[in-house]
Amino acid sequence: MGPSRPFAVVLALVLAGPAAAGCHHEDAGTARAKAAALVAQVPLTGAGFPPDARTAQTQLAGLKVEWGRNWQTYERENFGRYWSDRTDAVGGRNGCDTRNDVLRRDLGELREGDRNRCVVLSGVLHDPYTGKELPYTYRRASQIQTDHVVALGAAWRGGAYAWTPQRRLEYANDLDVLLAVDKQANYDKGSRTADKWRPPRRAYWCEYARRYTGIKAKHGLSVTAPEKLALREMLATCAP
Repeated sequence: MGPSRPFAVVLALVLAGPAAAGCHHEDAGTARAKAAALVAQVPLTGAGFPPDARTAQTQLAGLKVEWGRNWQTYERENFGRYWSDRTDAVGGRNGCDTRNDVLRRDLGELREGDRNRCVVLSGVLHDPYTGKELPYTYRRASQIQTDHVVALGAAWRGGAYAWTPQRRLEYANDLDVLLAVDKQANYDKGSRTADKWRPPRRAYWCEYARRYTGIKAKHGLSVTAPEKLALREMLATCAP
């Protein structure tokens, strides 16, 4: 969990400008440097995530198997608003919105803002689902979207319907659940589970199944029998 209170103090100084900063005997540049340091302190990937193939196989064997429930009551709003930094999920409370955290983690050739490290100015995504190279430039239309690897609808059916609103908000903003991906691939995937959709790029099946299984295990979500079989098949493609 990031140091939310100290960050809030530093951020307030940055926003207030040099006069406010002077009251604390430091200029705006120093305050920005401290804010940037606090952003850097919060990891963008959970410890041990994604699990290796052997761990994922063990986790998969331990998942509860049942048919999805309460599918008819799912609404996107059940998981809170896009995007919230006010959670204790991976990447939370660092002062940056979740989508920018995903871009900072997943883009190559990354260029961040000089005054605000949260802002991604440009970069290139090597899309894991399709293998495409997708450029990103701040304030321009992009072919990049943020995907919940285990979709919110699938998580709902797998047990999230019984969670508190805060727990669902944390799931929706957990960086371990999220990937920057090709927009069309994300549309094609929708809320489909692993037995109904696999990445077009077969070379990514191993990591996809490792991530997917790791998410299910981390958040205590169930799988259907066909879903479990599909994950087992994809994990079988992992190199020995």
